[in-house]
Amino acid sequence: MEQLLKVMNFCVSSDGVAAGEHQTLERPFGLDGPERLFSWAGATASWPMRTDPGGSRGLDDYFTRDFARNIGAEIMGRNKFGPQRGPWQDLEWQGWWGEEPPFRTPVFVMTHHGRPSITLSDTTFHFVDGDPATVLAQAREAAQGQDVRLGGGVSTVRQFLEADLVDTLHVAVSPLKFGSGMRLWESPEELLDRFHLEVVPSRSGVTHHLFWRR
Repeated sequence: MEQLLKVMNFCVSSDGVAAGEHQTLERPFGLDGPERLFSWAGATASWPMRTDPGGSRGLDDYFTRDFARNIGAEIMGRNKFGPQRGPWQDLEWQGWWGEEPPFRTPVFVMTHHGRPSITLSDTTFHFVDGDPATVLAQAREAAQGQDVRLGGGVSTVRQFLEADLVDTLHVAVSPLKFGSGMRLWESPEELLDRFHLEVVPSRSGVTHHLFWRR
């Protein structure tokens, strides 16, 4: 069975912005009010960090529940792992997620500055320097036949799109505008030369964009 590279539950505003230009420790997404992009997932019954009973069912819940299905490895950019730039000044930084990261698979962090792998709970982070095709080959080997999730951030997803390595994308478009920031696209129509697209609205106000290869 073919191993797919999948972008899943990637959240953008209606003007295509997924992150701000200036990430800091206090502002991981570099945006004011970034939680508005993710509120649809946090409201679902399947949100993994839910501490109270309840939550919505339906389409949004399906995508939240499906996030980990058949995923054997993750690829992310260094900016998703943390706010440091250049050579690692602080090896004590182990990501935003605490002692139990949500990935539960090998994670390949793309960076030009190597550091030893770290394991937290059932997630191991590997810090790799390579082009998208090389990193994808490493992730596929680690995934042992399962699919690979491309987690972001924006520039990393765009790199893999430009290399024509992405098989499917699910992009959740929220009905708000940031005006400026790092854009996944100016319009989803930019991808229609390579992908089919189905757009499915949700009662939460989010519009789910589903792309798959032509």
